[in-house]
Amino acid sequence: MSEKLRWGVLGTAHIVRKTITALQKTKNGEVVGIASRTEEKAREYANKHGVPQAFGSYEALLASPDIDAVYIPLPNSLHLEWILKSLDAGKHVLCEKPLAMSAAECEEISRKADETGLKVLEGFMYRFHPRFEKLQELLAAGTVGKLTFLHVGHSFDAGGDDNIRWYAGLGGGALFDTGCYCVNVSRMVVGQEPARVTAFGNYRDANDGGLIDASIAGMLRFPGSATALFDTGVNLERRNFLEITGTEGRLYLDNPFGLLEEDSVLEEHHFGQDTIHHEFKGENHFVRMGEHFADSVLNGRPLRYDLTDAGANARVLEALDQAARKHEASEPKPHSGAGAGVS
Repeated sequence: MSEKLRWGVLGTAHIVRKTITALQKTKNGEVVGIASRTEEKAREYANKHGVPQAFGSYEALLASPDIDAVYIPLPNSLHLEWILKSLDAGKHVLCEKPLAMSAAECEEISRKADETGLKVLEGFMYRFHPRFEKLQELLAAGTVGKLTFLHVGHSFDAGGDDNIRWYAGLGGGALFDTGCYCVNVSRMVVGQEPARVTAFGNYRDANDGGLIDASIAGMLRFPGSATALFDTGVNLERRNFLEITGTEGRLYLDNPFGLLEEDSVLEEHHFGQDTIHHEFKGENHFVRMGEHFADSVLNGRPLRYDLTDAGANARVLEALDQAARKHEASEPKPHSGAGAGVS
């Protein structure tokens, strides 16, 4: 393998404009190819972003010996198929969140990754920003005392009916698009898996039949008595925050999932005392995630977040979806493995 990880991109989704630029900025990686369903579309994106090779099909890119790893930004329902095909083709995989549509699919991916010895990472980019490294440091030090309550809000307006988020068959809806962030950060902050979840959703007709969640509110109850409340939607004004309350104080992050190069602040509040502001120079968390993945592949180091974590997140999302559709509390199915899969 070369000194830099050679990336290929499957698809030309909207987010590709951000991620190609970020992967091109990594010190240990380079984007060498992009594929679309037509070579014309792939060539258009390749020329626009300075990518040397364009492929008229995903299969053609996977067959290329010039590519070591692929980034998959395809609709959620296509993740499993193309992760497995990528692994069978000998390519490492960085896939947009959620990794798959169920815990069972995540387990299938994990088995294939073990079989091939290849790396797979779920692309929750926010976890690699220095703010979250500082947040975890403060939590580990017991800064706010015993965790009591988390509140996460994450929403935006997806727009018209042609958006893929309004297609149930493509894995659309608020829970699996924006709610997956809320669940992921709650599990990461608490460092446990929830013992019980409940949720309530607002539904609309999906473009391909059935009902799809436009917005949803949920609650996760953890064994140590911490409770996480989240609300999320893809038909609302943009909002994005994380508030963590403990017995001795509170931590607050504005725009935790959407920040890139802008400078930012983590607020540390203590009851009856002045607020401490931890200031951070802006960094692109897509770049940091790409560099971490490339380092893991090139140097044989473990990924910070493994597939156990992805499966656990999917398990909670499934339970929340079931609870919201039944309008009742639901328990995640038992699973093997400890913690949230953070090494």
